[in-house]
Amino acid sequence: QVQLVESGGGLVQPGGSLRLSCATSGLSLEYYNIGWFRQAPGREREGVACIMSNDHSTYYKDSVKGRSTISSDAVTNTVYLEIRNAKPDDPAVYYCATGTLYYCSDNHRDPDYYGTAYWGKGTLVTVSS
Repeated sequence: QVQLVESGGGLVQPGGSLRLSCATSGLSLEYYNIGWFRQAPGREREGVACIMSNDHSTYYKDSVKGRSTISSDAVTNTVYLEIRNAKPDDPAVYYCATGTLYYCSDNHRDPDYYGTAYWGKGTLVTVSS
């Protein structure tokens, strides 16, 4: 059974940094591409970052490019998302997700678009001074 559990959310000051974790089970990061998504109140869910399993290539949404890093640890089966220089657009519930046919692209489509998908329950990030 595939499970994804996010953690690391909380309150961060504008300009501060946060590091989110996505603990996975029931799958191997050697074969599954993992994406981070976020949804703010009243807004559609959007893809933020993605990492490919085969070559660890990474994809970022323009609004976080240059101040975010997605990484994976195959030993602990955990995927991380670090966001630096937190901005007013960053507050949201952040989700990690994957799917059997999911792959990373500049379109940042949901894994549901490709077929069977697996989502975590999310972790809330708030940006405030």
